[in-house]
Amino acid sequence: MQRWRVVSIVALALLAGVAAGFFVFPEQVNLRLAKLPGSPQVPVIPFRLGLDLQGGVHLVYEADLSRVDSADYDSATEGLRDIIERRVNIFGAKESVVQIEGGGDDRRLIVEIAGAVDAGEAIEMIGRAPFLEFRELKRDYEEIVQRNQQVLESGEDPPAGGFENIYVSTQLNGSFLQRAEVGFEQVTQSPNILLTFNDEGARLFQEITGRNVGKPLAIFLDNELLEEPVVRGEISGGKAQITGQFTLEEARQFVRDLNAGAVPVSISLLSQQTVGPTLGKVSLAQSLKAGIIGFFLVVAFMIAFYRVPGALAILTLSLYGVFLLFLLKIFGLTFTLAGIAGIILSIGMAVDANILIFSRFREEMDEGKSFSVSMEEGFRRAWPSIRDGNVTTLLAAFILFWFGTSFVQGFALTLAVGIFVSMFSAIFVTKNFMRLFINTRLEKIAWLWK
Repeated sequence: MQRWRVVSIVALALLAGVAAGFFVFPEQVNLRLAKLPGSPQVPVIPFRLGLDLQGGVHLVYEADLSRVDSADYDSATEGLRDIIERRVNIFGAKESVVQIEGGGDDRRLIVEIAGAVDAGEAIEMIGRAPFLEFRELKRDYEEIVQRNQQVLESGEDPPAGGFENIYVSTQLNGSFLQRAEVGFEQVTQSPNILLTFNDEGARLFQEITGRNVGKPLAIFLDNELLEEPVVRGEISGGKAQITGQFTLEEARQFVRDLNAGAVPVSISLLSQQTVGPTLGKVSLAQSLKAGIIGFFLVVAFMIAFYRVPGALAILTLSLYGVFLLFLLKIFGLTFTLAGIAGIILSIGMAVDANILIFSRFREEMDEGKSFSVSMEEGFRRAWPSIRDGNVTTLLAAFILFWFGTSFVQGFALTLAVGIFVSMFSAIFVTKNFMRLFINTRLEKIAWLWK
């Protein structure tokens, strides 16, 4: 490869590392930029920390699906998960995870709420059965709308509940709804929502729609407005259709919410774990300390045993660390103790790749081959071992991510991302760093390379 190309690649790699470093450590960069008048500021995006690093609550619930048909297990638990996510968001938690584990009629919901959270209050809010209800307009709704509109136009804060306070509850709730499902218009094939009520629900629905023709009939789930379909006419027979500008995913989401409120899936708390914010900070500090110590031990080993190649490997490893943190931050991945363990393990994989390359490089040099030939052959001969080792580790990481719990998934995800970055840095970046020394005086000094 021509030397100017090698220099260009190395320069681009270093510039990319510096740019990524600005994004990863914006506070330190902004402190220095602040001293320069008129200098721009790097946007500050904090790392997302899991509850084991910043404290929080880890809850495991078991879903009771005894009242649900086996064909509806998936949609029922997904609807329940959506409702719990909504409740957690209303609770004010910024970093939260709600996910489903298990299969068949054995389903569990894992709820992780990071930050300073009252565990008792969170359990009480999450554990309530979903409540679906249909509400109609108040008789004096026009006066209420006009009054609320005047308040908004004056620049004042909107009234509590906003425009939702124009609705009043009816007797019709989720207990009368047998099923909701996605349908499609015959001509346009656009998705709509099909509702089926039981006998008592059909009677109530006919009465409500009969007195609200031309008016919206609001649907609320856990006191949160879902939709406000307008009644076109009195509806009898217990079957109704809601049309609108739904995308297919929006329609499916709406159906899950309706069915979750119509067939309440009760949940029972199996386990609870609370991590205080102080303990989380201590865990983070200890993890960072262990990582720094391990990094400097690797630096000492690589330089002592491999000299210049070892120093180049450390430079590559530093770029690898910055690139990895950049990817984790830009994609909003959550840092956990297990995730940090995955990062440290991937660093070991990156070092291992460099050791394989340098060992092959030394063997070629010992056979009397030139520096450039030894380097190219060293990378070529080491590649099969690096490839096979990393591929098998990636397979293990994918299996852990697919079948593991949330903590194991954090480890597997960061390990997989780290392996991809380490393979790129070891094979591509280190190789071009080595190419810089071809046909230079330093290549002739054998003890620097053996």
